[in-house]
Amino acid sequence: MNDVLGRALHDYHYNNTPSELWIHNLYGPKEQMPIEAYFREEEDMPDLEWVALNECRGFVLDIGAGAGSHAIELQKRGYEVAAMDISPLSVEVMRARGVNDAFVADIFQYNHKKFDTLLLLMNGIGLAGNIEMLKKLLGHLKTLLADGGQVLFDSSDVAYLYEGKLPESGYHGEIKYQYEYKNQKGEWFTWLYVDEQTLTTIAGECGFDMEVLYEDEHGQYLSRLITKK
Repeated sequence: MNDVLGRALHDYHYNNTPSELWIHNLYGPKEQMPIEAYFREEEDMPDLEWVALNECRGFVLDIGAGAGSHAIELQKRGYEVAAMDISPLSVEVMRARGVNDAFVADIFQYNHKKFDTLLLLMNGIGLAGNIEMLKKLLGHLKTLLADGGQVLFDSSDVAYLYEGKLPESGYHGEIKYQYEYKNQKGEWFTWLYVDEQTLTTIAGECGFDMEVLYEDEHGQYLSRLITKK
């Protein structure tokens, strides 16, 4: 794996001549990603993330945990937390920052424990990449939930990117990106942004009830999924 994002987080944490992290897309010019956002303290987190952390309960799995900021905050609050990322360098950073249980894994392959809360922040559900894989991901997440467990994640509708001209094929929230750091580019990947109505339908098909816990002025929303009884 060409771990461009992990290298950027690693350099930032160890102050190893950190540089700008860029993300390329197919709809406009490249954009700079603020690396410090992955290292924010609780007071710097947006309200949506505060709500999500306040709604956590029991044994928590932080999926796609990045530099571990949410896991660290939950540990401070006394939660038992496991933090997972597919990036070895990100996991190294998490451990260095004090995350007690951080490990490298692909969520699609992980099946070792059950949790009361599955947490995917910073649009972590986007790792599904597309609508069909979202259905597969939700089906798999259900197998990782303890009785009464919940899935917490945020997403948004990105229809505005198309200025009223949605693509004729495929779902409009399937967006291709590529990271660039220190002149090294990663592989192109697809990240999923899903609107509330579509998510409600898919969640129902996958055996979940969905509740929107928070929505900001930019249309980004926090949802909770619980298994239908």
